[in-house]
Amino acid sequence: MNTLEHPNMTTIRIPVSGMTCAACQSRVQRTLQKQTGVEDASVNLMMKSATITFNPDSVTPDALVHAIRDTGYGAQLSNPDETAFDEQEARDRAQDAEYHEFKRKAIVSGVIGVIAMIVSMPLMSMLAMSGAGGAGGAGGTGSAGVAAVAAHAHGAVGDPFMQWSMRVLDPPLRSVLPWLYDVPTVVLTMALLMATLFVMLWAGRHFYTRAWAAFRHHAADMNTLVAVGTGAAFVYSLIATVAPQFFVSRGLAPDVYYEAVIIIIALILTGNMFEARAKSQTSSALRALVQLQPKTARVVRFGEEIDAPVDTLEAGETVIVRPGERIPVDGEILQGESAVDESMLTGESLPVAKRVGDRVIGGTINRTGAFRFTATTLGQHSVLAQIVRLMRDAQGSRAPIQRLADQISGVFVPVVMSLAIATFVVWFVAADQAPAVRGFAAAVAVLIIACPCAMGLAVPTAVMVATGKGAELGVLIKGGGALQQAGGITTMVLDKTGTVTEGQPTVTDFAAVGTYADNEDGLLRLVGSLETSSEHPLAEAVVRHAKSRELPLVTPEGFDAVS
Repeated sequence: MNTLEHPNMTTIRIPVSGMTCAACQSRVQRTLQKQTGVEDASVNLMMKSATITFNPDSVTPDALVHAIRDTGYGAQLSNPDETAFDEQEARDRAQDAEYHEFKRKAIVSGVIGVIAMIVSMPLMSMLAMSGAGGAGGAGGTGSAGVAAVAAHAHGAVGDPFMQWSMRVLDPPLRSVLPWLYDVPTVVLTMALLMATLFVMLWAGRHFYTRAWAAFRHHAADMNTLVAVGTGAAFVYSLIATVAPQFFVSRGLAPDVYYEAVIIIIALILTGNMFEARAKSQTSSALRALVQLQPKTARVVRFGEEIDAPVDTLEAGETVIVRPGERIPVDGEILQGESAVDESMLTGESLPVAKRVGDRVIGGTINRTGAFRFTATTLGQHSVLAQIVRLMRDAQGSRAPIQRLADQISGVFVPVVMSLAIATFVVWFVAADQAPAVRGFAAAVAVLIIACPCAMGLAVPTAVMVATGKGAELGVLIKGGGALQQAGGITTMVLDKTGTVTEGQPTVTDFAAVGTYADNEDGLLRLVGSLETSSEHPLAEAVVRHAKSRELPLVTPEGFDAVS
C-alpha cells in the first residue's frame, strides 16, 4: 500500500484483479467514487490498480477493498513493507505469466479450431448434397434430415462462403483425406462436441466464470458478450446434435456451430495474448529503472567485509563501493573520494566529484576511486524508489480524454446486447428462408464482433507507452493530464542550471599539432589506445571517436590513473 498524505486526505493504490475491459474499469471506478469519504478514484485497466484519494476519518482502506470485491473483482491491500522495486518485479512476473498462459491457450485452441474446420467439411458436403437432392437447404426429413444433423446452414447452396468452400476446399480435402468422408456423421459430430467442451472448459473457462460473476452483481462486460455469443452457439448446436428432429419437424436444418465456437475463443485469446504482450513491453522503462539498483552490497559487519542482499541493509551500516560499481543505496561518504556518474538522475554527462560528507544516490555509477559511506535512505524512501513510484503513478494516471471512453463504456455492453436482439428480430421477420437460423447467426456475429473492444485500452496504453518512452529518454512525465496538454505545445522553453546534454560526452573536434600535424590518425590511435584503460567518461568519448574512424587500438602495457 502506497500512501501520499494531503491535508485531511490520503491517497492509496489498491491492486485489482479480474478486470478485462473498459466496462469492468468503469464499474469499479463508479463504485469507489460513490463511497463515503472518497474524494477521487481512478481505476487503470492496464496497470490493474485503483488509485483512491479519501478521508481516513470517513472510510478505511479495508472498506475500499470490500467495495471493490462487491463489484465482483479481486482486491487486496499491498504489503506496507514492500518497496517500489518489489511491486514492479511482482507485476512483471504476473504479466509474464499472464502472457504465456494466453499464448498457450490461444495456440492449442487455434490448432483444435483448424482441425474442427477440417472435420466439418464432410458435414457441409453432406448438407450440400441433401440440398441438391430436394431438401431445399432445410434439412429435409427422414434419412436426408438425419444426414444433415451436423451440417452448416444459412442456406446450404445459397450462402456464398459455403459455395466457395465446396468448390475450392472440399475437392482437395476429399482427395487427401478420403477416409474422413466415410466416417459416420454421428461420430464426427460427437468428436466436435467433445473438442468444443474441452476448449470452453479449459481455454475459455474464465470468460464464463467472469460473465457469471458480473451477472450475479447485476452487471455486464466484454466477458458477457463472449459467454452469451459462444454459449448460445454451443447450446443451439447441442440441441441440434441430441434432438435433430426438433428442427427437422419445423422445416429447419439441425445445424451445428462447434468449430465456430472454438475459432471465436481462439481468436479472442489471441487478442488477449497480444494485449498482455503490449502491457509487458510498455513496462520496459520501469524494469530498466528497477534494474539500476544492485541486488547485493559490500557491507562492513562485525569488522568484516561481506556481500549482503540490498534488502537486508539497515540505516547506519557502512557500505564499500569500488571503481566501476553501482552504488547500492543512498548514503553519505565516510572515507575516500571519487567521481560519480549521476547522469541517470540529473542527465549531466560528466561525473560529479564526491568527498567526505557528500551525498551519494543509489543506482548511480562510481567511476574512479573507492570509498565507504553510511547508508541513510533505504527501501521505498530512496531516491530511485521514489522515481520508480512517480513513473508508475504517471503510467497509471488518467488523461482527461479518458472520461469520454468511461461514459461510453458504461452503456456499451447493454447497447451491444440490444443490437444483437434487434438483429435477430429483423432477420427473423425479413428472411425468406430459415429465418430463425439466419437471425441467430447474425445476432451471434454482432455479439462476437463487439468482444475485442480496444476502447478502454486505447488511452491507458498511449499514456503508458508515452511515459515509458519519455523515461527512456530521460524525461519524466507526471501523468496523463500533462501528456494530453503537451499535445498542444508549439514552443518549449528550457530553464536549467548548467547544460542540457545527451547524458554522455562526444568528441566534436580533433586537431593535431607539432610532430603529428600531418598524422592525425596516428595521434588519435595513440591517445585512443591509452584511454582504453581509463574509466573516465571523457576517455570513453575519445575511444568511441577513434573506433568510429576504424583505427586499430592496442592495450598499453602500463597504465596509472592520477586523480
